[in-house]
Amino acid sequence: MTGLLQAIVYGLLQGGVLALVAVGFSLVWGVMNVVNLAHGALVILGAYVGWLLNDHFGLDPFLGMFAAAVVLFSFGYLVQRFLINLVVNGPIFITLLLTFGLELLLVQGMNLAFTANYEAIKTSYAGNSLSLGPIQIPLGRLFACLLAIAITVALVAVMNHTRMGLAIMATGMDRGAARLMGIRARHVYALTFGIASALAGIAGVMIGTIDTFNPAAAGRFTLLSFVIAVLGGLGNMYGALAGGLLIGLVQALGGYYLPGTWVNALAFLVLILVLMFRPAGLVGRAFYSARLEV
Repeated sequence: MTGLLQAIVYGLLQGGVLALVAVGFSLVWGVMNVVNLAHGALVILGAYVGWLLNDHFGLDPFLGMFAAAVVLFSFGYLVQRFLINLVVNGPIFITLLLTFGLELLLVQGMNLAFTANYEAIKTSYAGNSLSLGPIQIPLGRLFACLLAIAITVALVAVMNHTRMGLAIMATGMDRGAARLMGIRARHVYALTFGIASALAGIAGVMIGTIDTFNPAAAGRFTLLSFVIAVLGGLGNMYGALAGGLLIGLVQALGGYYLPGTWVNALAFLVLILVLMFRPAGLVGRAFYSARLEV
């Protein structure tokens, strides 16, 4: 029984981290109708930024994540404004090819810059655990999960209560009408992609704090982001959080009861089952179709 409870706790904490990975992916897909296949590479790039700051300057990752967010926001804004925006009106197949090519460039660039060796952001506390009876709660994963929840709530608040957030929601709902209201859609799209990239950077730093990483892990995080975004409901922040927690829990329980080769298959099985009964995902409404409740 203790082993099962430990697996549940671990799964929920891991799910919080996965939610943080997926929320930016879901935001871009919901607003821009772009499936960003480079999202996983942005996550790993954020992990390397946090690792460099920690390794060379001794900066704690919970401070380094702000620097990673700034770097990734700037990179994402420029990439969308001067690259993805050129084909954003084209067929979705074109944006898939473009973002897939961007992921390949980023992954190979990181291989050249950092090698394919596994790295980790070392701290004095991430490996420690908080004891609740027989249950051990890893502090690094606990902090990362709480951060994911806080960022999700803060992002919903920004979308609902700021001019920038309302402009993003309006553009996602009807770009033509938003332009008639004086909203610069090109800037809003770049801003949305920049925010998503910043969130990916923060998620990458958290992943580097609790686990090892290398450039080859980019594809895994893109795939998980896709599953979680569809599972939770496209563009829905709370949906990404719910989807991440569910996938983390399923993977942990799958690893507890089944051989390791079944874990990834279980994630897709859950996705299929949920979509059979909830085609719009767990939450069921895109975030821009109505004002979100915090």
